[in-house]
Amino acid sequence: MTDNARLKFLYSVCDKLHMTKPDHFVYVSIEQQTLIFYQKSKQSLFFPISTSSYGTGNKEGSNMTPPGLHRVEEKIGHNAQPWTIFRSRENTGEIWRPGMDDENQILSRILRLRGLEEGINAGAGIDSYERYIYIHGTNHEEKIGTPMSHGCVCMKNDDIIRMFDIIEEGTLVYIC
Repeated sequence: MTDNARLKFLYSVCDKLHMTKPDHFVYVSIEQQTLIFYQKSKQSLFFPISTSSYGTGNKEGSNMTPPGLHRVEEKIGHNAQPWTIFRSRENTGEIWRPGMDDENQILSRILRLRGLEEGINAGAGIDSYERYIYIHGTNHEEKIGTPMSHGCVCMKNDDIIRMFDIIEEGTLVYIC
């Protein structure tokens, strides 16, 4: 999909939801396993990411990445050291190192997402916010670019820190 097609599609969703067209937003491509940050309708940053190894979906407990329009509801991890482990959105004070638990960890920063489309990613049993869907760093950086998460959008730790530092709460995120 071209930049113009992405913008046109996002703007049509915003129109449908009676929202102002954003000056900046994040576009996540599940097919290409990429995240693009747009400012003033132009690509500003481009990162490889990983979405769910279970595919795309919205059901609670599915471990799938939810599609549709979201917003960054919370930014968690200001000033945490790179590779800091988070549990239940709390900084544990631990730094992940090779040889520790090999399960996909939530590291460095968290951008917690809230779904904005009722029946798609908002509402009972499908709510992205209640499902704890994040954009976050991972201990499996070598797998970035292939689906491997349990529903979240995973990034390399340096990349999530960079994103965290430039985007604001309220930034729109479109996942498709």
